[in-house]
Amino acid sequence: MHTIEDIRPLHRKAVLASVDVVSAVTVEDLSKPTPCAGWSLADLLTHMTVQHRGFAAAARGQGADLAIWQPETVAEAVATDPAGAYSAAAAEVIDAFAGDGVLDAGFVLPELGPGATFPGSMAIGFHFIDYVVHGWDVARSIGRVFELPPDLVTAALPLAFAVPDGDFRADDGAVFGPAVSLPQSTNDLDRILAHLGRSPQWTPNP
Repeated sequence: MHTIEDIRPLHRKAVLASVDVVSAVTVEDLSKPTPCAGWSLADLLTHMTVQHRGFAAAARGQGADLAIWQPETVAEAVATDPAGAYSAAAAEVIDAFAGDGVLDAGFVLPELGPGATFPGSMAIGFHFIDYVVHGWDVARSIGRVFELPPDLVTAALPLAFAVPDGDFRADDGAVFGPAVSLPQSTNDLDRILAHLGRSPQWTPNP
């Protein structure tokens, strides 16, 4: 995967943009559908929240603990206070990524395979792309506009396109769905979304 020398400032902006949009989510919104096939907004926010906690643990050398990555550990908090639970987890991962030596540390990410370990700079890139896309997912689910700074989208584009496409993306449990075709004239955020399995035209009402 293409990496930027230190993507953390852009990562922080992406995560904070997701915090901003999640701040508008109410308990009543949690049953709404999302662009993530088969997931309600509750499912999506539970995933986003536990991934923050898992990556924060990985940055601190504790990623091998499978219990940290279990959605059940945050599901009740998300169901009770979606914005508060999400904001607290986002602050945790931003703080963990700011630590000395994080870019060169080994992040254990068990969800990517037994014993899977990546350099911090690469692992933060994975997380960055997820929250560029998941911020949009949440915004689209509740009918809000999701805007990111142009430099952030420019940096995210090659990282997104480094994610391989193929038939395996249709498998159960695949991280991203199959890429979606778009006109060549589309903007860069739409290109990212489409490559990672989203239709930029998705709406909650079929």
